[in-house]
Amino acid sequence: MSATNLNAIPDAGADVVLALGPLYHLRELNDRRKSIREAARLLKPGGVIFAAGVNKLALLRDAFRFEPESGAQYRERRLRLLEDGRVDPEIAPPIGFAHLTTASEFAALFLEDFEGIALWGLESFTNTAQEKLSQVDEEDRQAWLEIVERTAPLPEAFGYSDHFLYVGKRKTKAL
Repeated sequence: MSATNLNAIPDAGADVVLALGPLYHLRELNDRRKSIREAARLLKPGGVIFAAGVNKLALLRDAFRFEPESGAQYRERRLRLLEDGRVDPEIAPPIGFAHLTTASEFAALFLEDFEGIALWGLESFTNTAQEKLSQVDEEDRQAWLEIVERTAPLPEAFGYSDHFLYVGKRKTKAL
């Protein structure tokens, strides 16, 4: 089934919808909106959506970190990414064809059908050194994870994070 057409699933039967891939694999804005509309249709009034988005800046950060000498070669393509969020396997092999976003652009997708509960920059400041969490004892790991959790909703965390997580409650209005 496609996230843009889930007609085989009945209306208002779910308490929770997980959209942990479609919103960055659907490159067209209209398709992302259809996917969100379908999620809203599936949810009972007050049901909750958990949706993931991928940060535009993550691709640029890694390109600079691993290929700084490619700045001039890919300048136009990277500037276009800032405008339209589109990537393909040539520029982003691990993700392939995708749409990358900003935190505010991502949150705006949900305004019509959902009341926002939270928007987080998931990795926050640990992004480029997450492996360190597995190298410390449990007490230290838990302390750091608590700090990550507290910083994830800060606007500053959005720039650090590869992924955004939106949590919203379906509005009770008729769809």
